[in-house]
Amino acid sequence: MAVKGRHLRGPSRKATSSSTLIFAMFIMFSFFLLIMLALGLLSIPSTSRDSQKAHDLSTIAHNSIDRGDEDDEGRGDQWVEVISWEPRAVVYHNFLSIEECEYLINLAKPHMQKSTVVDSATGKSKDSRVRTSSGTFLARGRDKTIREIEKRIADFAFIPVEHGEGLQILHYEVGQKYEPHYDYFLDEFNTRNGGQRIATVLMYLSDIEEGGETVFPAAKGNISAVPWWNELSECGKGGLSVKPKRGDALLFWSMKPDATLDPSSLHGGCPVIRGNKWSSTKWMRVHEYKV
Repeated sequence: MAVKGRHLRGPSRKATSSSTLIFAMFIMFSFFLLIMLALGLLSIPSTSRDSQKAHDLSTIAHNSIDRGDEDDEGRGDQWVEVISWEPRAVVYHNFLSIEECEYLINLAKPHMQKSTVVDSATGKSKDSRVRTSSGTFLARGRDKTIREIEKRIADFAFIPVEHGEGLQILHYEVGQKYEPHYDYFLDEFNTRNGGQRIATVLMYLSDIEEGGETVFPAAKGNISAVPWWNELSECGKGGLSVKPKRGDALLFWSMKPDATLDPSSLHGGCPVIRGNKWSSTKWMRVHEYKV
């Protein structure tokens, strides 16, 4: 009887051991899948717009950002659109609140002067026919509101606040424009403080009835596939364009991921046809920009 009893208990222990092993392997496999999903190395098949080609500008995803009621006040629905990969460009809708837009405009109005461009030989400002707007600069960290906006820009671009130049406020009246240009420098003088300009955040402080688009004439891709194509001016249809909308912020990169300059970042401000265009520009450097 003892021998028979031992014979019966043997398979029971083996079955228990096998079940434990299978369960352990299942846990390890599940953990591995979660890691792959978190790292973006694996995706779950979907028929939604998010699963379509990233380069197809006609299927831009609407990704809502969940924020508290206090943060959303005066901003409305917030979402991010990748509009181009050459150059790398992203629009953050309702980045600024209506109150912040009005605050920046009112702060700048008493100090507006004819806009200038940087002389590559001397590093000083000079008049130019390619830029016919008026503008002024606001010192970095000037007040609490400016610091909050600059912190938000740093979080958006993943570039430290200390790498940014002061905010520039610009005003374009009917007929005023900014011819296509690069934000990066081709001389050594202007890169002594902070190095090269790596990226730009352009914030629209006002709506505009017609014209005034930010256009990228050298952008790669199907430029006519943007949802707002039929609302663009003739100048705006000369490349990939972003139509100004109060509170929106356009982030684009002047340098490629390999740290070389990106010629597809050529951009300009189309002439204003109807209305007034107010905007704010934040240039960011590779290294700390000392003010």
